[in-house]
Amino acid sequence: MILKNHLSLFVNKITNYLLWLLFLGNLTYLIYNFPNVPEWYYGNVLKINGFTILIWTLVTFFSAIISSYGKNYLKGFEYHSKFSLLCLGFTFSIMIFVMSNHVSLLLTMWLLMGIFMSQLIGVDSRWGEAREASKFALKYFVAGSLFLGAGVLLLAFQTEAFTLSEIISKLSDVPQSITLIAGLCIITAAIIQSAIYPFHRWLLSAMTAPTPASALMHAGFVNGSGILLALFSTVLFASNTLIILFIIGGLTAVIAQFTKLLQVNVKQKLACSTIAQMGFMIMQCGLGFFNAAVVHLLLHGFYKAYLFLSAGEEIGHSKPQKPTPIKIKPLQAIIVLFFGILGAFLFAYLTGKGTELNSSIFLTLIVAITVGQATYNIVKEQSLNLFQKSFLPPLLFVSGMVTYALIYKGVTVLMSDMPMVVVPLSLSVFEIAFGILFLAGFFIMKLGVYRNYPWLYAKLLNISQPYKKTVLMYKSKSL
Repeated sequence: MILKNHLSLFVNKITNYLLWLLFLGNLTYLIYNFPNVPEWYYGNVLKINGFTILIWTLVTFFSAIISSYGKNYLKGFEYHSKFSLLCLGFTFSIMIFVMSNHVSLLLTMWLLMGIFMSQLIGVDSRWGEAREASKFALKYFVAGSLFLGAGVLLLAFQTEAFTLSEIISKLSDVPQSITLIAGLCIITAAIIQSAIYPFHRWLLSAMTAPTPASALMHAGFVNGSGILLALFSTVLFASNTLIILFIIGGLTAVIAQFTKLLQVNVKQKLACSTIAQMGFMIMQCGLGFFNAAVVHLLLHGFYKAYLFLSAGEEIGHSKPQKPTPIKIKPLQAIIVLFFGILGAFLFAYLTGKGTELNSSIFLTLIVAITVGQATYNIVKEQSLNLFQKSFLPPLLFVSGMVTYALIYKGVTVLMSDMPMVVVPLSLSVFEIAFGILFLAGFFIMKLGVYRNYPWLYAKLLNISQPYKKTVLMYKSKSL
């Protein structure tokens, strides 16, 4: 028993050191070679470029942080070493996936990512609910892999090429019907992994995982669809399927924000928040901004990892509160509107998005709403004086916009050798109409109008429930 404990500690330490070394190595290489990160090929199997190194740096950082956090959080946990090894395996599967050029390796790694994540969800095999959540999630991951395999192999056999670079170069020779089917299959694989409606239930059911596993899942795994869609952006443009991403992403973003307000469990709240953020990311892909989607997954990873790892402390300091209705005075409304418009102009100036009449206007509009909402939260705060309420909004959104613009431009440079990652779409009547509906749904959610309609409340509550076998089905056996 003592030998087993020592071996477990040794495995955990080695894994943690290895992850930090990988992160520091990737970060050093990225900084040293930025902005001209050289491309490297190993036959037709592997391809490493700036985008590859960027994702490697991100995933190793999140894995190293979560591994370090787990040293104390999982101390004494029987499956701690198993968790560490699964975390390491998951990290390597993402790293190999991003540099895969041959379709067989790419598809294998996509499936392996799902297998590792399902094992992390059910790492405590003694817990019946965790086993059910693991099996339930694995079904979704296998289904997503089958869809991805069908789409990629269809293109491979049609072009008689089995590397990603060759398939993309020969895409113009593929019949439109074949490209459409392949595009739909790739989209399906992506939205399954990102838990986009109607494939969201696996993520809601996976909250039985230990908090470090949840943090890795929400910071790294669900974001994988953004990487996948960026790699196959040319296929999505050629198949004319971006409008599907725009609609599905927009609907998911609004619905998940609704369901988040109904949750009483902090991890379920965070799960609904992740689904909403993935909806925004998918929506950005549908607007033709795959680079913005990558920036979104980068920032979401940092944000959500922090929220999960600090969730226990937040619960300890929180008290039950009744939802406060939104009441805004005329002067406050003017201030909110002013800073929202100012934030939109600053965003457009720094990033170049929203300066022309195309799909980038939607992103600028969302920024204006976000800045306006942040401003409202400040001006309604009674503990702040008039000077603070006037000073804080511009300070926060200016620093936030500058930081975002720098990251956006940096990511765009690293993705510059990838085709079709920044192609704004022309606006259509359909997109404008859907955009208006999206905004209407957003304001209905924020104003709490849904509380006046019990049938809507019940419907939202029902669709945000986890799979029944992952909730208190094995209590007597576990005890």
